[in-house]
Formats: sequence, structure tokens, C-alpha cells
Amino acid sequence: MEKTDILKQVQDIFRDILDDENIILSDASTAEDIEDWDSLTHIQLIKAIEKNFSIRFTSREILSWNNVGEMLDCIKSKL
Repeated sequence: MEKTDILKQVQDIFRDILDDENIILSDASTAEDIEDWDSLTHIQLIKAIEKNFSIRFTSREILSWNNVGEMLDCIKSKL
């Protein structure tokens, strides 16, 4: 699966969880860039992404991400 395909699916998850159809993610996106992306919704996002892609993240992986691009790279490495 290409990174652009992963990004589209992740963006759809963000839009669903955060209830905002205007969210546009890029590799450089961070929680500071997205309104309502806080620690609680972060957990919801992680769980929804894991379910969508049938993967599991370790705590170490999650804590290592500095932006959406690093999350996408992690997802791609597990597919």
C-alpha cells in the first residue's frame, strides 16, 4: 500500500473521530495543527487506526512520533 493511500485512510479516520470534514493532513501535521486533537482523542485515533489497518502499535512507537508522517511510516512498515 502506498503512503498516499494510507494518508487518505488516516485522514478519513481523523475526520470521523474529530467530527470535522475540513481536516487535511500532511506529513508535517501535528496535534498543534488540528483543533480538538488532544490526549484523549489521540487514544481514540490510535485505536481506530489500529482497527482499520489490523495492526498494533507499541507504546514506544507511539511516543516516538513527532508528526503524522512518522505515524504513516510506522503504519506502512507494519503492512
